[in-house]
Amino acid sequence: CQLPLPLDPDESMFKPCCMEEVCNGCVLAARKRGMDDCPFCRTPRPDKSQALAMIQTRVDAGDPVAMFHLGTEHEIGSYGLQKDVLRAVELYLHAAELGVNKAHHNLGVLFVEGKVVEKDAAKAFQHYEAAAMCGQVSARHNLGCREYDAGNYDLALQHWMISAKLGHEYSLKNVRIFSMTGLATKADYAAALRGYQSATEEMSSPDRDEAKASGLISSCK
Repeated sequence: CQLPLPLDPDESMFKPCCMEEVCNGCVLAARKRGMDDCPFCRTPRPDKSQALAMIQTRVDAGDPVAMFHLGTEHEIGSYGLQKDVLRAVELYLHAAELGVNKAHHNLGVLFVEGKVVEKDAAKAFQHYEAAAMCGQVSARHNLGCREYDAGNYDLALQHWMISAKLGHEYSLKNVRIFSMTGLATKADYAAALRGYQSATEEMSSPDRDEAKASGLISSCK
């Protein structure tokens, strides 16, 4: 569909055949036409073992996107893999070094949580910043949260204004709260709202709306 991907990861899916993210609207549109293969490259849908083999082949070839996605599978323990967050971190680090901004974001989350890797606010900030500079919207929102926690409200507002204008709902809500408490102006909120509405409109389509409203989404995964 050539539209920007939705920010909600549940509204798109990774295709191991071509290492592409495809929105659920495109999957729905393809299925309406009787196609159950990949909407992007037309490869038949693999089973879990085939999908894992496809990803591993690309990892072995040095594909950073495949490294990131194999990391996510290790982090959550899917595709028959045992959960191994340390292996996920290793893969994320390699992917991040090769420019995958989502890998930076996931590393930031892990260093903030500190459940398996040692909690490290400085490393979390570093990875969030790297991801945000490459356009990763959730990382930009999280930078705002870190600045808010540190009492740097002006910096928090700056981050949330950017991510709200890129379609991040919680950033918009935070800007609204700031405008109600005097930490932002009504003009700030109005600008954030206009940007949010424009961004969400760009990411919307009838097929996406139908996929989101239907029970098909869960079966697409």
